[in-house]
Amino acid sequence: MITISRKCPFTGTINQMDIPLTAEQYDTQIGAWQGGTLIQNAFPTLTADQREFIKTGITPEQWERIFGGV
Repeated sequence: MITISRKCPFTGTINQMDIPLTAEQYDTQIGAWQGGTLIQNAFPTLTADQREFIKTGITPEQWERIFGGV
C-alpha cells in the first residue's frame, strides 16, 4: 500500500489517498499511463475513484460536492 498526494485543481487542497499497490507497481503503471496507455488499462486493479484521484487529485467526496450526482 502506498499513499499518493495530489492537489485538487478546484480547491487547491493537497489530498492523500492510500492506493493498494507497491511502490514498484505504481512506478511501472504510472509510467505506462504517462506513456499513453489508457488509465483504466495502466491501473486495471484500481477503482474508478482511485484512478480519478491519480489523474486529477479530486477525492470522491470533493467530486460529489463539486459535480453532484453526475
